[in-house]
Amino acid sequence: MSFTFFLKRAAFAALALAALMTSAFFLVRLTGDPVNLYLPVDASDAAREAMRVRLGLDRSLPWQFLDWAGDMLSLDFGTSLWHNRPAMDVVLEALPNTLALGAIALTLAFVAAVIIGSIAAVNAGGWIDRAVNVLSQAAASVPDFWLGLMGVLLFAVTLRILPTSGFGGPIYWVLPVACLFARPFGTLVQIVRGSMIEALNATFVRTARAKGARSGRVTFVHALRNALLPAVTVTGDLAAQFAGGGGVVEVVFGFPGIGKLLIDGILKRDFAIVQASIFAVAVVIFFINILVDMLYASIDPRVRVE
Repeated sequence: MSFTFFLKRAAFAALALAALMTSAFFLVRLTGDPVNLYLPVDASDAAREAMRVRLGLDRSLPWQFLDWAGDMLSLDFGTSLWHNRPAMDVVLEALPNTLALGAIALTLAFVAAVIIGSIAAVNAGGWIDRAVNVLSQAAASVPDFWLGLMGVLLFAVTLRILPTSGFGGPIYWVLPVACLFARPFGTLVQIVRGSMIEALNATFVRTARAKGARSGRVTFVHALRNALLPAVTVTGDLAAQFAGGGGVVEVVFGFPGIGKLLIDGILKRDFAIVQASIFAVAVVIFFINILVDMLYASIDPRVRVE
């Protein structure tokens, strides 16, 4: 990847980020006045006005925006009302949990999908292929929140072998990872299977077989290399979605990731947390897209990013 390409992508990302953050600034203020949420109903007008002054909400909206834009250039998103700490510090504590959760679930889904999708393609039309189709379509269709609730009901409430929620050792990651694993797995199996069937019928595969190449090498080297291209692209899109946190999954399991933090911030009208979370997620998505471009170019030598 050339440095020029990176600069072009960074310039476009900066413009998109500026537009996104500007939209976020105005949209979060549509959720209501945080003063009404954090002060008791019988609070005096003087107390309400004092809090608005402290939060900078007493000024007109254009002046609030100018102050906010100046602070954002130095990555200062203000102090979280709920946590009473710098918002970016709170976000940077939650972000690694979400990235780890998404990376584990997506890696497992990709590896499993490549293996199972390839097996289904080799046995196209057989009972194995039909069974994989049913399994993958069911996995791709099941809602995350329903799967999470059923997981809690079965493994935590009925069998009592997994915790219902919380954060700690590996046992606390099992259900959240399983819930985030299902839909990407189902989607990627379908993509890998279709791409593998197409690749196995391609001219270069028939030529390799005619030259006496071993069946395993033809399938898992020649055909699979080409079949991975669309799967890598879709995996990049899924990774970008996971960067925002499996919000519903994190809420169901009380997992302290950025998705749960963002939802809590919206509900609590914590403007600083919401804006800092959106900024962090947007930056992560930019780097994920760059990484996908690099992987795509390394798999397919015909692709060059300049």
